[in-house]
Amino acid sequence: MEVSYNAAQFNSIVKNRRSIYPYQYEKGKVIPDDIIWQILENANHAPNHKQTEPWRFTVFTGDGLKYFGELQAHIYKKYSGNSFNAGRYQKLLDYPLMASHVIAIGMKRNEANKLPEIEEIEATACAVQNMFLTVTAYGLGAYLSSAGITYFEEAKPFFDLGADDKLLGFFYIGYVAKPFDQSSKRGPIQKKVKWVDKNG
Repeated sequence: MEVSYNAAQFNSIVKNRRSIYPYQYEKGKVIPDDIIWQILENANHAPNHKQTEPWRFTVFTGDGLKYFGELQAHIYKKYSGNSFNAGRYQKLLDYPLMASHVIAIGMKRNEANKLPEIEEIEATACAVQNMFLTVTAYGLGAYLSSAGITYFEEAKPFFDLGADDKLLGFFYIGYVAKPFDQSSKRGPIQKKVKWVDKNG
């Protein structure tokens, strides 16, 4: 069956996707659950080798945002050692409260298939890009943070991740309250492509 899509509209969504930070969100305005589920559903359709579907998501909203902030601040304070920074600690507490939802991004290893780890990380990254594009299509803002407790091994159990799994970051979503720069800082694609044509 032939399916026709609006390619120009899709191209515009890709081109206008931006990282919109939590301080730019409309605080207290909550995105409906059905939109969040659609964002997650689109993530679930990302390409992945051998259909391992390695992405795992933990969604925080409502009072869960305060819980998440306190959780990551506690883990950071307990395990950061000499690198502890009071300002960073406070940001971990405050930042989630600016968002409608925060989604923890996990990569779950598939023991049966034994794929190289990088392939599972790449698949999860594709899922996150699907989330970004869906958020943009709905006119919302999103930001992927790999700061805070992302790379703390001690944080994994709180997100149902084992020793061989990865915590890859936190996806913040909200309604956009403050305008943002639409201009792209990307260099021309022609400088990043090697074109080989052997048919001539």
